[in-house]
Amino acid sequence: MRYLFTYSLFVLWGITVHGLYFHIGETERKCFIEEIPDETMVTGNYKLQLYDPSTGGTMASSAGLGMHVEVHDPDDKMVLSRMYSSEGRFTFTSHSPGEHVICLYSNSTKWFSRSQLRVHFDIQVGEHAIDYANVAQKEKLTELQLRVRQLLDQVEQITKEQNYQRYREERFRMTSESTNQRVLWWSIGQVAILVIMGFWQMRHLKSFFEAKKLV
Repeated sequence: MRYLFTYSLFVLWGITVHGLYFHIGETERKCFIEEIPDETMVTGNYKLQLYDPSTGGTMASSAGLGMHVEVHDPDDKMVLSRMYSSEGRFTFTSHSPGEHVICLYSNSTKWFSRSQLRVHFDIQVGEHAIDYANVAQKEKLTELQLRVRQLLDQVEQITKEQNYQRYREERFRMTSESTNQRVLWWSIGQVAILVIMGFWQMRHLKSFFEAKKLV
């Protein structure tokens, strides 16, 4: 039961599908932070609509309107930087585990009146980013073969999630040890300063009383 519970937690944690919409103004940039294991496929689906704040209504985006997508890895290296149309999908594969920053902004600098953009956006990570219908069609897989392929991908994703959890634990342990070491040295430094100050005050008082005695 314990192993089954742990497995269920990893399966639930691995299902990272985030659907939302947000509004952006002209030249405004929206960024999202996604924790991703290494060698994991990530797919983002988006759709742009013109939004009028005064009426709350939306309409189809104008011709030529597009979305620029930038993705940075935990080392701030550029993973993806590309211009897309007003509706579509982008895909990238992580090469290092950790927090990836996904930024979106429009290529337009001026819209009609005070309109904004409503961006429908969702992120799919791991096996959820794979289009299995397309895979089955390309590789001519039967239903059973496709199901086996899905199970193998799920097992691989769970393994990656477990490795990422171990990576996070190791980073946390290193940070804790570093913090504890700094606190220890800070305490030692404070004690040393107090000892030096006490020794200096004693010397000062001794010299003061000796001078008084001579007088």
